[in-house]
Amino acid sequence: MSESRTERRAVVPSAAGGITRLAYALAEDKGTDVDILLRKSGLSRNQIRDPNARLEVQRQIKFLDFVAEVVDDDLLGFHLSQTFDLRTVGLLYYVIASSARLDEALRRGARYSSIVNEGIKLTLHDGRERGLLFEYIGVSRHLDRHQIEFWVAALIRLCRQVTNRRVVADRVNFIHRRSVTPELNAFFGCEVRFDANADEAVFSTSSLNVPIVGADPYLNQVLVKYCEEALAHRRPARNALGPRVENAMATLLPHGKAQASEIARRLGMSKRTLARRLASEGLTFATVLRHLRSDLAKRHLADRDLSVSKIAWLLGYRDVSTFTNAFKRWTGKPPRAIRAAHLQRASGM
Repeated sequence: MSESRTERRAVVPSAAGGITRLAYALAEDKGTDVDILLRKSGLSRNQIRDPNARLEVQRQIKFLDFVAEVVDDDLLGFHLSQTFDLRTVGLLYYVIASSARLDEALRRGARYSSIVNEGIKLTLHDGRERGLLFEYIGVSRHLDRHQIEFWVAALIRLCRQVTNRRVVADRVNFIHRRSVTPELNAFFGCEVRFDANADEAVFSTSSLNVPIVGADPYLNQVLVKYCEEALAHRRPARNALGPRVENAMATLLPHGKAQASEIARRLGMSKRTLARRLASEGLTFATVLRHLRSDLAKRHLADRDLSVSKIAWLLGYRDVSTFTNAFKRWTGKPPRAIRAAHLQRASGM
């Protein structure tokens, strides 16, 4: 028997919404008409006021983008991560803070992170270095900047707080594009790379082999039990194929490899199966590619450091004219008109 509409909604990736509530408070303090931003994001004031209400991850991402624009803070997620009380994360914070050593704490955090946000899967990889990988589940990664920057920076803050040491990763990578600022370099204290192939924080083995100052094995045992119960009672988030295809496409576009056969191979299925499963979600490969290119084009055009020719290349077009014609079909306007509108808004005219 097929799932009802209510059942399908129940497995859309959700989040505890702490980042959204922080952004809401900031926007309200600055006198913004926050209700407009909530409606545009598909959220309500009641959801914000109820600390137990979970929010759809994709809607959280939209709201953060809208707030960043109206408060004119391109590093909104990062800035929000610097000031909030880490204890408000709740159960996840305390199970990490009561662990014995930092590597164990991060392993616990990776396993139980879905309690806070089902749209991001954390995995701690072992080796000469230990990489904490952030993967998006059932959510389009290319639309997000602020949520992932919040998560990674909050994670580093948490490592430093529970060890009472300035823990520094060997390197931090983000998939989205951004210029590295002195502020980011100063906080992370390591190489920070954007436009990377993965979202991750990579640590040396020695940097994670440090004790947690508040380690409590008895409390940790109780908290792990609570976390396991919370996981057992939570339905797995639906990892829809459309976002998975988008996320695989995004890193391949500049190299001209965002082809159906290559995406299918990376997702472990045949090209025919890929087409069939996309069709079951009301999608085609061409539609997903078009929407991805359209979304990315609009975002890139807001970046004054990117030329239109560079944007065309980033989207997988061989020349500017092909990109311009495609963009006109999507929006009815040429790329340079959108770029001019962004520059006009930025100048306050």
